[in-house]
Amino acid sequence: MKLTILGCHSATPRIDTNPTSQVLEIKNHIFLIDCGEGTQVELRRNKVKFSRIKHIFISHLHGDHFFGLIGLISTFRLLTRETDLHIYGPKGLKEAITLQLKLGNSWTNYQLIFHELTSTESEIIFEDDKVLVRTIPLKHRIYTNGFLFQEKLGERKLDINAVLNANIDVAYYRKLKQGFDVTNENGVLIKNATVTKEPNTPKSYAYCSDTAYTETILPVIEKAHVLYHESTFLEKHAHLSNPTKHSSAIEAATIAKKAEVGTLILGHYSTRYDDISSFKEEAKTVFENVELAEAGKVFKF
Repeated sequence: MKLTILGCHSATPRIDTNPTSQVLEIKNHIFLIDCGEGTQVELRRNKVKFSRIKHIFISHLHGDHFFGLIGLISTFRLLTRETDLHIYGPKGLKEAITLQLKLGNSWTNYQLIFHELTSTESEIIFEDDKVLVRTIPLKHRIYTNGFLFQEKLGERKLDINAVLNANIDVAYYRKLKQGFDVTNENGVLIKNATVTKEPNTPKSYAYCSDTAYTETILPVIEKAHVLYHESTFLEKHAHLSNPTKHSSAIEAATIAKKAEVGTLILGHYSTRYDDISSFKEEAKTVFENVELAEAGKVFKF
């Protein structure tokens, strides 16, 4: 997996900060997660190919998470896009986008497919043979979901020396990768486990945008390889977390520790802070493996 941060601050854009947006590359997919103002500029800056974006996930309908979407959709139209675009987000997103297209008489020349979400329970919203995406119901001022991106268990790996020594015809290699026993050139049945190795352990990425501290998400994100969790406030402003339904760095770290994730990435910093290094310092008092989201920063895992 490769995660590129396009924006990671809350509220309004500034000269040197952008609202939330990020790109996850997983199993030949490029998923756009949230789409704050300036997203398409940052996509260009980070050399992400627009044509490869086929699925966009919007966590909720606060502007700093989706005000860049109509601009991106319009740019796709100007670039004569033909490929379908799937957008997953709260009910109301379709109305907000299509009204703007209607009033501007700017209907897309490609199919725009909305998958509107209403469930307060975790549900699978995308699945193919390699990847599964499910919602993470969050606790915010309006209906909000995070998203869990999971690789599926891949094929077994050939132990090529063992395969050659077993005199197995190349025509059966595909069967071996799929886990089947096969017959070699001498008519002997070869057990799969003797000539293959276990597939790589599937990885997962949990994205938790705006949310107050809530342990209800723990069963969904448990043991995720990487967790992005909002951390709008430092401890000195933690009293603002509950009324605004946001989290502090320490609260994000507490969730990471209880969920036993591999790495915690902090983001969605309030623009009141000029120096974000304190977020990492505070979080590390609870959870050791902490990274800071920053625009243009790339994480590979």
